[in-house]
Amino acid sequence: MSRGEVVDARAGRVAAPGRLRGARRELVVLGVVLVVLVALVLVGLGVGDIPLSPGQVVAAMVGHGDTISDFVIGQLRGPRTLAAVLVGAALGVAGGIVQSVVRNPIASPDVIGITSGASASGLTAIVLFGVSGIGLFWTVLVGAVLVSLLIAALAWRRGITGNRVVLVGIGVAAMSLSVTGWMLTSGTVQQAGTALLWLSGSLNAVDRDVVGVLAVAFVVLMAAALVQSPRLTVLTLGDDVAASLGLRPNRAKLLLFLTAVCLTAAAVATAGPVSFVALMAAPLARRLVGGGRVALGVTAVVGAVVVLASDLVAQFAIPGNTLPVGVVTGVVGAPYLLWLLARGR
Repeated sequence: MSRGEVVDARAGRVAAPGRLRGARRELVVLGVVLVVLVALVLVGLGVGDIPLSPGQVVAAMVGHGDTISDFVIGQLRGPRTLAAVLVGAALGVAGGIVQSVVRNPIASPDVIGITSGASASGLTAIVLFGVSGIGLFWTVLVGAVLVSLLIAALAWRRGITGNRVVLVGIGVAAMSLSVTGWMLTSGTVQQAGTALLWLSGSLNAVDRDVVGVLAVAFVVLMAAALVQSPRLTVLTLGDDVAASLGLRPNRAKLLLFLTAVCLTAAAVATAGPVSFVALMAAPLARRLVGGGRVALGVTAVVGAVVVLASDLVAQFAIPGNTLPVGVVTGVVGAPYLLWLLARGR
């Protein structure tokens, strides 16, 4: 038996009391939020200038739709809806991993500088080199990884601790915002307009090819996150307990952190920095599941529900004016962050 299998087995024994009951509740919650997500998908694909009934939507999705419904769903609404689901799920899981690793409820990729670093690298590529599509996706990914390595290096003191990561991340985020401001003032008016739309977190002009890459990346990274979830459960007990169970806390944290960074970068590259989703999804999932359980599957679906619902509000709240989805998530998420800061120590 490998060292990782021993850790996973010991993690299972630590969580044994009440595990079956908690697992049942987690499955029930997962089923409920999946039903909500499916309902939102049907609404998102059906409403608009050309309304489609749920039957038409389902027929088009299984390949038996008419010409109009096939075009509307396949070319117009389908890529946007899929992007909203994947972006929300990726940000939700990334936020859940970071908050659990750092053991701090405000330590989401938005707050600790990962999202800002990814945004700065993407904006630099847009303004200076005119990069878009798949090229922008990989540029943002590389930029996010480099920024996360910088944060980890500056925060390292015999390991990664919560307070240091948050404080260093805030500083790195400020530096990244300076780069963002510089790029906005250096580009042309057209470039600045494109950049501002992307920076607000928008699904209005999502690239179908990028959505395909995001789907593949999400499947791979979500599988990696689920494989590491037993270690994540052990890390929530503290480094000393984790080490006593045979886990190397710092190594496990770095691998989990890198997974979260790649998920964040993939989401940002697709829709820009959709704010506060990573901050909200995991706490909401924990409250639904109960017991402080790290339920990455539920967290992913909750994140998808948050972004898809926010995008529907962004599209139809103001007739004739489609808002970026990041505006809606910011309106909801900013008060939540203030509430966390006000009630915390």
